[in-house]
Amino acid sequence: MADADLIKLYSGRILELAADMPATEPLEAPQATVRKRSPLCGSTVTVSLNMAEGRITDYAQDVKACALGQASASVSGRVMIGRSLDEVRTARDQLRAMLRDGGPVPDAPFDGLEVLTPARDYRNRHASILLALDATVAAMEQLSEASLTAP
Repeated sequence: MADADLIKLYSGRILELAADMPATEPLEAPQATVRKRSPLCGSTVTVSLNMAEGRITDYAQDVKACALGQASASVSGRVMIGRSLDEVRTARDQLRAMLRDGGPVPDAPFDGLEVLTPARDYRNRHASILLALDATVAAMEQLSEASLTAP
């Protein structure tokens, strides 16, 4: 990767987001916790959350990722409270399409992920960028499945 490419990829805004991570205080008694890891780079994101009436009420994340993965978690972590599984799943799928297929930026309130548009050309970074949303979807699905099997 050329120096100019690195400068473009790691813009000031991405670095600002990576340095200002929201939702880092652990939850006392989360209903679900999921850890996701990118095998390619070793980045990990652990998400803990609580839900009520199909929406996130409490959210915490522990992010050990490159600046791109951190920026993605920073943007999404700011808007998770109040989101439904469908909204988070749609945001994840739209982010994946934006990165892999040149699709549009995810819908609001996840439109801040636009900052990651320059990462489209760096497929080896896509898994790290998707970790926070992947972990959140998995945690929400875990709770949805548990509620379906509860007596």
